[in-house]
Amino acid sequence: MKFGKRLKQQIQETLPGWCDKFLSYKELKQLVRLISSAPGGMAGGCGSYGKAEAEFMYLLHGEIEKFNSFFVEKEEDFIIRHRELQQRIQRGVSTWGEKGSHPSEKLYKEEMTKIRKDIIDFHGEMVLLMNYSNINYTGLAKILKKYDKRTGGLLRLPFIQKVLEQPFFTTDLVSKLIKECESTIDAVFPMEERKKARPDGEAGVSDSVAGDGIFRNTVVALRTMQEMRKGSSTISQFSLPPLNLPDSDLARFLQLNSPIQIS
Repeated sequence: MKFGKRLKQQIQETLPGWCDKFLSYKELKQLVRLISSAPGGMAGGCGSYGKAEAEFMYLLHGEIEKFNSFFVEKEEDFIIRHRELQQRIQRGVSTWGEKGSHPSEKLYKEEMTKIRKDIIDFHGEMVLLMNYSNINYTGLAKILKKYDKRTGGLLRLPFIQKVLEQPFFTTDLVSKLIKECESTIDAVFPMEERKKARPDGEAGVSDSVAGDGIFRNTVVALRTMQEMRKGSSTISQFSLPPLNLPDSDLARFLQLNSPIQIS
């Protein structure tokens, strides 16, 4: 599948409010076409070439600002939500747990069921943000490759070097929160409550959440990251690093264990 179609599919299947936060790949591609077909090309430096070149660079920098703004906003939201989930668990245990102030097996199970659902949604949204970072970086690398190829310019390498320092590309914090989220599930919820038989007989993700929207979107995102690895076997300075997700049930199921390549 071509990247443009893959990106369109991701946008269609993403969460509400995320659609306009992805790379404007089609617009950038059109500007590259205008630049490469302008009379005089780079040698002219003016007229239609100069206008298209200026629009391309303006949009390119604007996209980076858009990615950073959205990514940082989501990171801050995740930190708050993670803290709130931890507090809810503590309140549930201290209030309705076996040694709580008002022990109640019924109320405890009801609250923990709600919390577990919220944790799964939270985990899924963080994985979607990881995918957001990866697919937008991939799109930038591809559009810059087209630019260099069609114009004879040398923009790709210096621009990508700057991109690698941008907040939206740095996913260490999100990965850390994902790991903590999974550790919470392992510590708080008994394994027997989470096991469901998969076709291969191993423990899998609960059928009760497998059809939910955010979980479905998470599976799509992870499969997209997997598919993006099939393009090229050559590792270069433009390749994404290995996917830094924890060894989760879902990650193991999708066998996400190799670097994403950009051909």
